[in-house]
Amino acid sequence: MKKIGIWMDKREALILHITENGEHFETIPSEVDSFRIHGGSGTRLKGGPQDVVHDSKYLALEKKQLRSYFKNIVAHTEDADQLALFGPAETAEKFRKELKERYEKLSSKVVALKTVDSMTENQTKALIRDFFKEYR
Repeated sequence: MKKIGIWMDKREALILHITENGEHFETIPSEVDSFRIHGGSGTRLKGGPQDVVHDSKYLALEKKQLRSYFKNIVAHTEDADQLALFGPAETAEKFRKELKERYEKLSSKVVALKTVDSMTENQTKALIRDFFKEYR
């Protein structure tokens, strides 16, 4: 039985594969740009020309980059028998939603989705090992 735990955020995914033969750990970088949107600029004159910030353009690009990131993660985890997702903020939740919409077979193997703060590689490995020891 192959158990896979993933700790993920927008920067990277830390994946631990656990099988009867041992463990394999890998890191997948995301290539999602971190956008820092600045406000538009203008003049001191009332009604003068102003630059407009189009948030939707940045959000659409981020969504496209996240979809590519998630596709890469799926390629590394599609042989899982059990899949546990961990991470801060909303990236793991977005990944779970993407699995439900596009990868139903893998989505059915998700056994947990937990919010967990940032961790080192060793802390991530320990978290995933402990989770699957308790989950039996």
